[in-house]
Amino acid sequence: MRYLVDTCGWIEWLTDGKLASFFEPYLKNSQELIVPTLVQYELYKWVSREKSVNMALEIIGITESSLVSSLDTGLVLYAAELSKEHNLAMADAIVYATSKNNNVLLITSDKHFKHLPNVKYFEK
Repeated sequence: MRYLVDTCGWIEWLTDGKLASFFEPYLKNSQELIVPTLVQYELYKWVSREKSVNMALEIIGITESSLVSSLDTGLVLYAAELSKEHNLAMADAIVYATSKNNNVLLITSDKHFKHLPNVKYFEK
């Protein structure tokens, strides 16, 4: 089974946060992951700012062993529709659209996704 772990889950795991153990089972097998290019962007930005560019590139290397989902016109239009329907910000709508487009479970602790279908939510 494939999964999409939202950026907050990656950061929890990378920082050994209080929810790291909840996200670890979904992140330990990169072949089961769908990684939106938007999540790569957010991860690179956060890790390079908080840790180092070298570590950020290592994390992107990990994501590259997963199925990377690029942003295209169809996905953007779908995200816009989901944004209107669920009142999601742009980045959240793109992540959610990517999970729905790939028919995978979205794993997150972002409260904006809490009550949406096909989401496994971990309370902070």
